[in-house]
Amino acid sequence: MLLVIDVGNTNIKLGVYNKDKLLESWRLSVKVARTADELGITINSLFSTKGLAFKDIDGIILSSVQPSLNYTVEHACEYYMKIKPIMVGPGIKTGINIKYLNPQEVGADRIVNSVAAYKLYGGPCIVVDFGTATTFNLISAKGEFVGGCIAPGIKTSLESLVENTSKLTNVELVKPKSVIGKTTVTNLQAGIVYGFAGLVKYLIEKLKADGMCQDAKVVFTGGLSTLITDVDKSLEVYKIDRYLTLKGLKIIYDINNE
Repeated sequence: MLLVIDVGNTNIKLGVYNKDKLLESWRLSVKVARTADELGITINSLFSTKGLAFKDIDGIILSSVQPSLNYTVEHACEYYMKIKPIMVGPGIKTGINIKYLNPQEVGADRIVNSVAAYKLYGGPCIVVDFGTATTFNLISAKGEFVGGCIAPGIKTSLESLVENTSKLTNVELVKPKSVIGKTTVTNLQAGIVYGFAGLVKYLIEKLKADGMCQDAKVVFTGGLSTLITDVDKSLEVYKIDRYLTLKGLKIIYDINNE
């Protein structure tokens, strides 16, 4: 079995594959102070609830945008599962070409998502990941990561707004009945939810125009992707894939173990 791990800015996503089937997946909060022992014991507990064991794992692949946690995760894997993870980074085969001025600047999560979208849905395509940041990735018909853009995350924007104002408090991120809010809560919801729907739609249109790929498929991933499509039904989203990153890690592992 294969363990895939993606260390993001807010969450650590884990998944276990048996051949091509994703058996289980979990999310852990990112804690920089967490030790390798704490991580290993936590993963072992998650495994045991599903009848899995460390001895079942014969391969591990890791992507990370948290350099300070890389050693911790690698050490936990090596100590508890006796396996050194394959790290997504410079030198690894991905199946796509990175057309970036400095390819090493591209976040591993963006590469993994782009690999999965191109392999599973074809190119040209645009991948929008609704995470701590909202990332837009353009992949050409030839399988080239052309570039994209990065905007603030939906929750990140709300939290920053609340933190820096004295009379605003956190609200549930749901679609309000109207863009015209009648309370402070609905004003916040309207501004964040409808505002981000507009941002996403505009940037997708610009990416298609500037990339000369009006036929590009749009793939959404991330927990808040359904919120945006619910707000604006005119968004032509080809696929919402919550497990895109885990699928990309599996694809890259297979490419490097052919």
